[in-house]
Amino acid sequence: MKLTRLRTAAVAAGLATMLGSTALAADVKATMIIYLDPSVQFFNPVVKGAQDAAAQFGVDLDVQYANNDPVRQNDLIESATASGVDGIAVAISSSDAFDDSICAAVKAGIVVIGFNNDDLEGAKGNCRQAYVGMDEFASGYELGNRMIKEFGLKEGDVVFNPREIPEASFAVARGGGIEKAMGENGIKVETVRAGLDPAEAQNIIAQFLIANPGVKALFGTGSVTSTVGAGAIKDAGVDIPFGGFDLAVEIVNAVESGAMFATMDQQPYLQGYYPIAQIALAKKYGLTPTDIDTGQGAFLDKSRIGTLKPLIGTYR
Repeated sequence: MKLTRLRTAAVAAGLATMLGSTALAADVKATMIIYLDPSVQFFNPVVKGAQDAAAQFGVDLDVQYANNDPVRQNDLIESATASGVDGIAVAISSSDAFDDSICAAVKAGIVVIGFNNDDLEGAKGNCRQAYVGMDEFASGYELGNRMIKEFGLKEGDVVFNPREIPEASFAVARGGGIEKAMGENGIKVETVRAGLDPAEAQNIIAQFLIANPGVKALFGTGSVTSTVGAGAIKDAGVDIPFGGFDLAVEIVNAVESGAMFATMDQQPYLQGYYPIAQIALAKKYGLTPTDIDTGQGAFLDKSRIGTLKPLIGTYR
């Protein structure tokens, strides 16, 4: 997947200059569709970013949740299309399930921007006009290689990469990046479905580690497995390195304490802010939406992570 590598700070400065200091009247309508449910705290900064952009750029914003149900998500896309919104921001959590409904929205003249999750083929696989999010395959590959180097993982080793929703595009991409890094070094990757319930996921990970004492490292794939990974290692009574994705208070605490090596941050606030801003700019001024990689500088280890804790849930 090829993303336009834009410096997000520069983009933000440009948008602020265009906006000025006064919020605009809400004369653009947009729907944001999140593929999980409101209990998943990762999306709180996404929603805040979207709401902030809506207030600043004059957007009447409706945030909807698909509750990890592809049928419901398609219904939400089709409903937004039928209602005549100006733009739809949608997490493309499947490379196949939403192709028809998204293409229908674009044909109806609606600006559709993917965020957080993208089709595994990028623009070649989906009609969305832009994607705002991290390059997930590249991030998985980077994390894998950093852990190989840091902990001396070698040919013949086995590592464990549990995945919340193995078929979801984020898990396929991030896990695929990890597998590529490991495969290039002769290291085997084991994986299981961990699910979205933190307590259940922690138990699944711990039980696997107990049953497989030869595992040399643990990789979280998303916010749930990364949040509970350190606890699962403790429950299993093993001492192995652990790296993952996203930010939560538990993840920051684990990195600060040394229980977790590092996490890959995808800056979810920007994944909410930029799609809504770009929808407004496209409708008001005819500006073309563009891909934005929010995962630049994503690697956060103990030396970098401490200052972010007060911002978790809002801007981080």
